[in-house]
Amino acid sequence: MAKISTQSRTDLFIHIGIIVSLLLVLFLGFFFVYLPFTTNHGEAVTIPDLKKKNVAELEEFLESRDLRYEVDCTFVANVPPLTIISQYPLPGAKVKEGRKIYVTVSSRTAPLIKMPKLTDMTHRSAQMLLKSVGLEEGNISYVPDMAQNAVLKQMYNGKEILPGQAIAKGSKIDLELGEGLGTAQFEAPSVLGLPLDEAKIALIGAGLKVGQQMEIPAEEGQAAGTVVRQNPDAGNNVRIGDVIDLWITPQAVESTGNENILPEQ
Repeated sequence: MAKISTQSRTDLFIHIGIIVSLLLVLFLGFFFVYLPFTTNHGEAVTIPDLKKKNVAELEEFLESRDLRYEVDCTFVANVPPLTIISQYPLPGAKVKEGRKIYVTVSSRTAPLIKMPKLTDMTHRSAQMLLKSVGLEEGNISYVPDMAQNAVLKQMYNGKEILPGQAIAKGSKIDLELGEGLGTAQFEAPSVLGLPLDEAKIALIGAGLKVGQQMEIPAEEGQAAGTVVRQNPDAGNNVRIGDVIDLWITPQAVESTGNENILPEQ
């Protein structure tokens, strides 16, 4: 075995220099030759813009660029199913080959949520609540009511929907709002002597509301189930949305045909 001469200080320094040089060569070779070769250092891939693409196109699109992907799903209203809505890294970023790209796509079906209570809220508050739970505002209609711009009814597909009912996220909710009472006054119409159903139609047609409906004993000549008194009286000044209370005679009791049958002895 070869022996290293250390008879002089010069020989020792020479041998130490040789060892340090070898270590330096190994160090530089590892970081500047071995690592770049094994990790494809410098071979960067530019991340493309994947938004609005369908997930069916994704695999072939990324494989041609030596990239992988992982998919997460979420529901977004008014976005076609399986459409990419976000990605990470962002478009234009430089990554190494084989990097995994994370994408979020819109799901096929909307999750069910509970319908919130919008009635008695202001229109603005109802809009904010709908947005926060993932619902959309549909058609707006107004009816005479003293609660101006307050939500009186919440409807889905033309029918009133109650708080707590299940509904698909992204659905459109129609709102019925109060438009306040008009400032213009007019004379209250007379509905005396009309059957209750006809009296209601006449009052609603005049922009008024039907209030309490109370029975009162009929006097001679008064037909059953007709209006015999109203408040405010006909001719008094009222405004759109005012309430009219009605007094009616008792409804006639239909005969069953068994009144004259005596019980068996």
